[in-house]
Amino acid sequence: MLKHIPPVLSPELLKVLMEMGHGDEIVIADGNFPSAAIAQRLIRLDGHGVPEILEAVMRFFPLDSYTEKPVALMQVVPGDPAVPVIWDEYRRILRKAEPGNCEIEFVERFAFYERAKKAYAVIATGETAIYANVLLKKGVVLPE
Repeated sequence: MLKHIPPVLSPELLKVLMEMGHGDEIVIADGNFPSAAIAQRLIRLDGHGVPEILEAVMRFFPLDSYTEKPVALMQVVPGDPAVPVIWDEYRRILRKAEPGNCEIEFVERFAFYERAKKAYAVIATGETAIYANVLLKKGVVLPE
């Protein structure tokens, strides 16, 4: 064990986050997302929800400051009455982690799937909220 690492971040996930380079993307997927069918690298965290994982990841993960919208969410399908209230929690987590660099892009469902196929990794969660998938584009860590 290491100090100050949230226990939700498995060794496999930490390795993947470290391997990722500037511009690489990672998806934190809800339980309905076809993670195994889409992922180049699949990380299973089934016992956890997306907000818990997002908050832990954002402690270490720089968002891409060279991209206008480094975060993407799956847009609600036209005609679907769903209101994804979980997005408000995502906004809170993202603002806390990167207040000046957390603009969100809304991506049509099938376009989101295509983008997820190109992502460096997909984290499969047990999240039950619908439209709870979030895609993050990695930025650079600047010298302090």
